[in-house]
Amino acid sequence: MKWDPRVQECIPALTTGPDLRRTKLNLADTFRQADQIAAIHGDTPGETLALLEWLLGLIYAAEQFPETTDEWQEWVQEREPLDAVADWIENHTGCWDLFDPEQPLGQNPVLLPHLDTHGVGPAQLFMERVGDYNQFFDHHHLHHPQPVPADTAWRAMLVQHAFAIGMRGKLKASAMNLPGTFTNLGTNRLAPRLRIIARPAWDGATLGDLLRVNTAPWPQAPGPLNLTWNQDSPGRRDFSRPGPRQTRTPQGPADLHTVLGRSIALRPARLGDGSPGVDRVLVGAGETLDPLPGAYVDDAVTYTGPGGVKRLLGPSATRDLWRESEALYAAVAERDKGTDLYGRIALLSGRRIHLWAVGLLSTQGKPITWVSDEFPYVPGRETSLRRAAEQGSAICEYAARALYIAADTAREIAYANARPDDKKKQVARFNGEPEMWAGAADLFHVLLDQVVAGENDVDAVAEFGHAVRALTIDCLNGRLTSLAGGGTGLQARVTAQSRLQRLLDHTTAPTQLKESAA
Repeated sequence: MKWDPRVQECIPALTTGPDLRRTKLNLADTFRQADQIAAIHGDTPGETLALLEWLLGLIYAAEQFPETTDEWQEWVQEREPLDAVADWIENHTGCWDLFDPEQPLGQNPVLLPHLDTHGVGPAQLFMERVGDYNQFFDHHHLHHPQPVPADTAWRAMLVQHAFAIGMRGKLKASAMNLPGTFTNLGTNRLAPRLRIIARPAWDGATLGDLLRVNTAPWPQAPGPLNLTWNQDSPGRRDFSRPGPRQTRTPQGPADLHTVLGRSIALRPARLGDGSPGVDRVLVGAGETLDPLPGAYVDDAVTYTGPGGVKRLLGPSATRDLWRESEALYAAVAERDKGTDLYGRIALLSGRRIHLWAVGLLSTQGKPITWVSDEFPYVPGRETSLRRAAEQGSAICEYAARALYIAADTAREIAYANARPDDKKKQVARFNGEPEMWAGAADLFHVLLDQVVAGENDVDAVAEFGHAVRALTIDCLNGRLTSLAGGGTGLQARVTAQSRLQRLLDHTTAPTQLKESAA
């Protein structure tokens, strides 16, 4: 059995035109038709991003990339065709077969002999299903034998290589005569942080435009394309002997975008219609990278953490991405001219760009969900956008604190003799923060759209503050409806509402929240 993405349909895409049409293309046709494709669309944001990463790696490997910022700007504005990348792919002799017995595409053949004995069902390949690589206690889902199509397995493998998080794999290294370190899975390149993609949002923008905008200039050799584990270059970890894990620095952007972050083996199987599929998989430790230099993370957003330490912005379980957008717009405003992603897109005068942020939220060694959001940008509006994001966030933070205090006020009256241990649950009954944050998200994106469209940011923030005030009052009132209509219930409701009004009009409140600003 053979499966080769150069000729097999494997890239899910949306065509351009008035009626977007779903289709699938092979790798060569994806590049040849890049300017007839509106976008590619995976089943999840992570899958879409992993595909984009691999396509970028192919552009570098084909040596069809700009070497300087000036070349990049011309490349983007003149819409340099990507046909040469397709030609290179078709003529490249290498490890493109997903089921090659010696050099399988994207896999570590060290695992292949152990698939029948130690392999599990293909569910383990999918970040969204795999849990902690052990899944449920009885492993029923882990061993479910239903095969998946080969192209689906290939895309899921790309996600693993880019986003998989550190944990312990469900395999016995000792049974395979491999060192125990093979079971300890590292955190892969994109798992700890948000990946920012600049998505062209001007009229007629295509996949080709997106790829060109995000192909950073590189003045040196692009490094090897990682097609299989045991190719001649680059040198990888050797699992045949014990010892500390070996780390490496990518040799260039082709190497970087296609790093094999997991050791993976896939067993071929025929689907019901006779097409190729995968029915068993094994996942073990993969490549581990040294801390990456700035040139390899030029989209990364940093913020100042505890103790003044600079950290990369990553997904949060408690804060939606839009609440972190001030850090993103700070990166845009403080860009290095022409040397990072934000410096380059600032050169595209008059072109609207959406900054698409994608991350994998995980906790205690388990993936939870994909998080993604888009933030508009037009060169020349970075200062206004940063100010609007900072002030809008501050308005919401204050409103959230006011809602908590008002909820606690209602609790003190409604539960006058409550036990201290019950306080948290009782406050939550009256706290309208979740509804406020959910409603403020749409208002915040409207604010950003107004600013990027050229409206005065002072006026736009004032309008936003007025809307958040009304939303905050509604959120508290919605929570207080559960109180009795008279007696203690009425007292708690009226007192909490009065407390919220005073807080929103307090001297320390953001000006835009006050009634006088409405």
